Amino acid sequence: MGIELTDVEETLFIPLWCRAQASKKYPTLLYDPKAVELVETIDYNFSSIAEKFDTLYKLSSVVRAKHLDDQTREYIAEHPRASVINLGAGLDTGFYRVDNGLIQWYDLDLPNVVALRQQLIPETRRTHYIAKSLFDMSWCNELKHTNDGVFIVSAAVLMYFEETQVRQFFSSLADEFPGAEVVFNTYTALEASRINEALRRIGVGGATVTWALDDVTKI
Repeated sequence: MGIELTDVEETLFIPLWCRAQASKKYPTLLYDPKAVELVETIDYNFSSIAEKFDTLYKLSSVVRAKHLDDQTREYIAEHPRASVINLGAGLDTGFYRVDNGLIQWYDLDLPNVVALRQQLIPETRRTHYIAKSLFDMSWCNELKHTNDGVFIVSAAVLMYFEETQVRQFFSSLADEFPGAEVVFNTYTALEASRINEALRRIGVGGATVTWALDDVTKI
């Protein structure tokens, strides 16, 4: 595509491939035709993901997407004109899975990733791209539709940063969007070590799960 991605950025292909495969094999669990379309279009060696990630990890990626989708649908059922912010969006296609015809959707990621998204998944009237780091809180100023609720989704992103950064980020979100809801995932220390080993096997060892959480009451 003519765009250079860092190791962390390149991990965006993993959940995309997992969703595409699940859509073919387990459509009642998760059906994502947009992911299938993208995997069939992109010139990328997806076979390395197929070979070097175990079945449990592949399914966990799909279950994570389903869980986040379910949480998003619950929120927009009560706030049908809400703004949904997808942090570290990568090539996620959540908008197409949960859209109710009214929400405004913001995909935020680093400039290289947003450039790739713009090539593969052009913006629409209700989807908007923000090319910034999630820690550059100036991105908050780019949201134009916040009066009807704000729902923030973060899938497989925060785990790549230090705990102190994550805590400060949550504090900043609370200041910027009082009353907003946030849904995210993280891993236990044991699972983080397994994922890091798998990332090394597929050649993106520069992407390291840094923040792990063994006790969810300590967030």
